[in-house]
Amino acid sequence: MKQSTPRQRRRRIFWTGVAFALPWIIGFLAFTVYPFFGSLYFSFTSYDLFSPPQWIGLDNYQAIASDPNFYKALRNTFYMAFIAMPIGLVASLLIALLLNLKVRGITFYRTLYYVPAVIPIVASAILWTWLLNPDYGLINICLRALGLSDPAWLLDPHYTKPSLILMGLWGSGAGALIFLAALQGIPQQYYEAASIDGAAWYRRIWHITLPGLSPILLFQFLMGLIGAMQIFTESFILGGGANSGTMGGPDQSLFFYAIYLYQNAFIYLKMGYASALAWILFVIVVLLTLLVLRTSARWVYYGGD
Repeated sequence: MKQSTPRQRRRRIFWTGVAFALPWIIGFLAFTVYPFFGSLYFSFTSYDLFSPPQWIGLDNYQAIASDPNFYKALRNTFYMAFIAMPIGLVASLLIALLLNLKVRGITFYRTLYYVPAVIPIVASAILWTWLLNPDYGLINICLRALGLSDPAWLLDPHYTKPSLILMGLWGSGAGALIFLAALQGIPQQYYEAASIDGAAWYRRIWHITLPGLSPILLFQFLMGLIGAMQIFTESFILGGGANSGTMGGPDQSLFFYAIYLYQNAFIYLKMGYASALAWILFVIVVLLTLLVLRTSARWVYYGGD
């Protein structure tokens, strides 16, 4: 029997690997690459899903530039990205610092804080609609018992975004878990040396903990920023569901960018306009990411630095 040459064996191994990877390759091309470039093409067309797309050039982008709903949605989304997201990031870090303490039952506390992160977002949103109910919600019952004012959380436009912040804080255990893993990777001799030198606890956090966590802070900030710019499910459920008349909450205070994109694509069937909105969001997210990465050299410290 003729033996195969090394070149033939390498070729056979290569094509065997391609055969195993083929399902993923097909899925990537069909569900990522094609929609990516397809949406770019549709953004220059008038397309309603039922008739062939008609090329209209930059008309969609010109219409967006003069669309007041676009700026309202963008403003609400920026609120979540630059106010709500940093609050959640700080909360995750503080929780991680507490969970890093060596106290009895710490495993139970770590599990307790992480449990909300594994609950599906839809179930969490429905749960919070009950908790924030102005009449019989648990939060307002506790506030009334303490003699404090009980706001109409999801009915008052001044409190709708704080409601989302509360909901986000409840699920901050996932971020805390990542911070906790990073905290346990900081060498303890740094803290011991600082204690010998008489450094206070806050100085140890500022000069040891935060620099040691800075790569994880960068990662968490970028992931949180990208997620906040695409916030949808919480607003969709808390702000009125698929009813286009109430979607976005009272006074459109929960009218986020992804909600406006969803409206145009699946309620008004303006798929070309929605594709243009999606590409504008993509460009904004890329620019913000590049800006953060550009400035990260000033405050992110790696092991070799």
